[in-house]
Amino acid sequence: MRSLVKEHGAEALIGLLVVLIAIWFGWFAFERTGGGRVPNAIRVNALFPNASGINPGTDVRVAGIKVGQVADVKLDPKTFQAEVALAIDPNSKLPNDSSAAITSEGILGGVYMNLIPGGSSTPFKNGDEILDTQGSVDLMSMVGQFINKSGSDSAKPAAPAAAAGPATP
Repeated sequence: MRSLVKEHGAEALIGLLVVLIAIWFGWFAFERTGGGRVPNAIRVNALFPNASGINPGTDVRVAGIKVGQVADVKLDPKTFQAEVALAIDPNSKLPNDSSAAITSEGILGGVYMNLIPGGSSTPFKNGDEILDTQGSVDLMSMVGQFINKSGSDSAKPAAPAAAAGPATP
C-alpha cells in the first residue's frame, strides 16, 4: 500500500487540487449569482405579450444597474400572456408606477428586464403589478420582414394619377 501511495501520490494530490478548485468555483458562482434568490426581495408581477429570452435568474436593471432578478415565468391562463414575477431589492425603493421593458444588450448580447422609474412617491410593495410593460422584440422576424419587403413594389408610394384632359376654368 505504501509503495502505491509513493508511486501515485503526485497524481492523487493533483486530483484533490482539481476537485477543491471545482468546489470553490461552484461556490463562487452560486454566491455571485445570488443563488437564485434576492434576500428580503419585494415580489412584483408583470404581464408581457412576448417574454422571449427571459428565464428565472435574468437580471432586472434600472439605469444599467442590477436591482433584482426574474423569479418566475409562466403563462397566465386568463390572458395567455407571459406572467413574470420579479424579485426586486427593497433598498432600491422603486416607485410603484414604474414601467418594465424586455431589452437586449446588443445584437449578440443577452436579454434583461429594464425598469423605468415612474413619478410616484410610493415604492413597490409585495404583490404589486407593473401595468406598463413592453415585451421583447423578435429580431429574426424583423430581419425577415426587412429582407422580404426590400425588393417589393408594394412598399413604394403610388404615383399620382395623370389628368385626363385640360382643366376647365
